[in-house]
Amino acid sequence: MNTLLRSSIHALMVAAAASAAQAQQADNAAADEASDDEQVVIVTGTRTAKAVDRIPGAINVVAPADVERSVTITDDATAVLARSVPGYSESSQAMNTIGETLRGRVPLRLFDGIPQSTPIRDGSRNGAFTDMDTVSRIEVINGPSAVEGIGAAGGIINYISKSPSEDGTKVSVITRFGSQFEGDSDLWKAGVNVAHKSDAFDAVFVATFGDRGITYDANGRRIGLSASSSVADSKSSNFFLKAGTNFGTDDSQRIQFSASKYKLKSKGNYHWVQGNRATGLSDTAEPGPPLGTGGVDIGGTEFNDFEQYVVTYRNDSLFGGSFTADAYKADQAMRFPGDNGADRQDPLIAPIGQLVDQSEIVSEKRGVRTSWTRPDVFSVTGLELHVGVDAVRDQTQQRLALTDRIWVPPMDYSSVGPYLQLSYDIGPVTLAGGVRREDGEIDVDDYTTTFFRNRAAVQGGTIDYEDDLANLGVVWRVGGGFSTFASYSEGFTLPNIGIPLRNINRPGQSVEGILDLQAIVFENREIGFNWRGGPVTLGASYYESESDLGASLSVDPVTQDFVLNRAPVEIKGVDCTAEWRALDNLRFSAVYAHAKGKTTTPGAPDGPLNIVMGVTNMSPDKINATVDWRFVPEASVVLSSTSYLGRDINEGRPQEEHTSGYTLFDLTVNYETEKAGSFSLGVENLGDKYYFLSFSQIDFFRNYFAGRGRTVSLTYRYDF
Repeated sequence: MNTLLRSSIHALMVAAAASAAQAQQADNAAADEASDDEQVVIVTGTRTAKAVDRIPGAINVVAPADVERSVTITDDATAVLARSVPGYSESSQAMNTIGETLRGRVPLRLFDGIPQSTPIRDGSRNGAFTDMDTVSRIEVINGPSAVEGIGAAGGIINYISKSPSEDGTKVSVITRFGSQFEGDSDLWKAGVNVAHKSDAFDAVFVATFGDRGITYDANGRRIGLSASSSVADSKSSNFFLKAGTNFGTDDSQRIQFSASKYKLKSKGNYHWVQGNRATGLSDTAEPGPPLGTGGVDIGGTEFNDFEQYVVTYRNDSLFGGSFTADAYKADQAMRFPGDNGADRQDPLIAPIGQLVDQSEIVSEKRGVRTSWTRPDVFSVTGLELHVGVDAVRDQTQQRLALTDRIWVPPMDYSSVGPYLQLSYDIGPVTLAGGVRREDGEIDVDDYTTTFFRNRAAVQGGTIDYEDDLANLGVVWRVGGGFSTFASYSEGFTLPNIGIPLRNINRPGQSVEGILDLQAIVFENREIGFNWRGGPVTLGASYYESESDLGASLSVDPVTQDFVLNRAPVEIKGVDCTAEWRALDNLRFSAVYAHAKGKTTTPGAPDGPLNIVMGVTNMSPDKINATVDWRFVPEASVVLSSTSYLGRDINEGRPQEEHTSGYTLFDLTVNYETEKAGSFSLGVENLGDKYYFLSFSQIDFFRNYFAGRGRTVSLTYRYDF
């Protein structure tokens, strides 16, 4: 952190405390005047509950109704983000999240505040860690952030589980059936949600089971299976339990336990068949076991297997403040499709070309997250102190599971991250600033690479990651529902360390000498405004994000495997949201996002930023529009559109890229009966449009897939 910024934050905090006494009368008067215009929305993703108009940054909250509507259309876990969050890119419609970014960078995904991402070996599979019927709402904090430690390069996406909302016991049974009206395209899902609340005790239990057939494009052709794994031709199970009790004076304390077990597994009934880009014939899927090079039966199935256990203690009256502590254990196993490619071979095990294997990323996280928030600190009204410390140990490796070989050696990452944040409400103005100290290290033992990488002996070692990360911001609630903000923030993450470690092919190298393993530090500057003027809500922000040593992925043309590229990155973008409640029962909303990222020519990290980043990292411009009409008290209809614009970049260079835009329409119709339950009809791709995902329009690796054609789903819910 530079000296000027550090001095500025220190001056802000000292000035805020020193001037408090003189500002109190103006503060109280201005606060009373502003309160009439405020529509308070509370978010918790900033580590303490806070109104969005007191946070200097762009926040998106995906409300429960929007989550339920998205689930009615599709079970894809990230589709709701693509429809609702301006900076979130196009959904891959698969189990993997390759190319899915938030403002051009990989976000940190949390489930009830617990990290689901594995940044030191990101397999792009951490978007599917629970069933969406468990999720109540989603909070998205845009832009690099150090508030949760490593991983929040693009921002924070916090999935928040359901909680009991009223006394008594409520049971909800949910069934869903969908089809593309092809014999093997049917999908079904069944689940139960039990919520109980009595006196100080409450609990919620969710169990769901699902089965999905193969998917078809609008031309009636089966869609190929992703090289990382698809949600098509899969089955899933999910169990979630959360129980807690309040105690102490005025129920000021709480102890809570939660457990989650989620598994999504391919059924292995189909194999991928290559298409032809020259003729426009997309990759497809054919019945039969998965096949490798030369049509070899490779069998095996891939899966996501996530478990999480959390114990939470909260005390709202500890030394005049509110204290929260989470102790958690999160285990993740992500197995990828079988393959008999060149990098899987070893003549000591089987003749070259005959060895079949599946890679699997295994991560075990243990951690503690603490926070203590004290309002009116130093007896100054409006001055809030927020401090805490996080500790985590993440042990991650990637192995070739069928032969039990090490592909990426075990990486033992541990860190301690203390942080301090101050915010000060001075009438209609909120000043905020803080610092987080990130102090971590990765230990890697000596290891030997695979046969394909020449069995190179690599000397292990320890890499230290230390940095002070600052943030500084201001919010001005001008009045009349209008507010504006400006902020500076720093983020910290680690590159996808496993990729360079497994790609070493020369002896004599050591872990400590690899440049690609250096940390990535981001600087983000942002200005924006929000206006809540009666029936109209508008919001817009402009941001700039840069890192002197960023990270992006490309594909090795020989191995067809990923290569990590380290070079400076600069991203600039605009996010816009709008909503108009034309009538009490009629609402229009829209989202627009534009972003452009630049980096240097590969192999020239010190060169100019002359390469525009493509769809692997940066989504094309996006426009979403929605009409929500509750035409009678018991029924509503929602029509939405999603448009991705065409883009031509890097013309005349090896990184040249051309993508065509497309527009899709989705429809949901809901009807609630008094005694027979509720019915929801969801139609994805209402016009049955034939299109290619933007990511599929570039020649990456086994990614030439047309998008899903029209899919119709009927959901029935009965509460008792």
